[in-house]
Amino acid sequence: MTATTLDPRTALVVIDLQQGITALPTVHPAAEVVERTGRLAAAFRERGLPVVLVRVTGGAPGRTDAPARTGELPADWAELAAGLGRADGDVVVTKQQWGAFYGTDLDLQLRRRGVTQVVLTGIATSIGVESTARAAHEHGYHVTVAVDAVTDMDAEAHRNSVERIFPRLGETDTTEAILKLVQSA
Repeated sequence: MTATTLDPRTALVVIDLQQGITALPTVHPAAEVVERTGRLAAAFRERGLPVVLVRVTGGAPGRTDAPARTGELPADWAELAAGLGRADGDVVVTKQQWGAFYGTDLDLQLRRRGVTQVVLTGIATSIGVESTARAAHEHGYHVTVAVDAVTDMDAEAHRNSVERIFPRLGETDTTEAILKLVQSA
């Protein structure tokens, strides 16, 4: 990790911290990811910086080798985790794909607010978080991943994203280090 910098207009983008996802077995406890993200969200809100809460309610069409999900999702599947402390000014984005940019108004919401950088947290590191980080990088945003506020269902996939992919897309740092930057802004 190198020294992280925060732009004056940085947004926190929270990926899929919702009831149906946080209930899945993960490498690192989902409750810790939610708690750290909640602290980041509170600090961003206190400084008047945007908080974007992303949830997934479907999946991309097309054939895959992985077995298809069957049956109906629980009624509370897409409810955001309570520990995030959702506020009136938060932006909520609902997606149908892995990444938060494709098929949503996320880019428009960020640009309207003058955002030049995103800090990412969430589940799953190698799926929703990585897909969103890649798209943010391609859209020209500075990307920072709070590496202790992301987790995955697969330890090797998580490690690969954190060690090999994220450093090529932006900066990585801990929740505590990012909190200090936000609070000193």
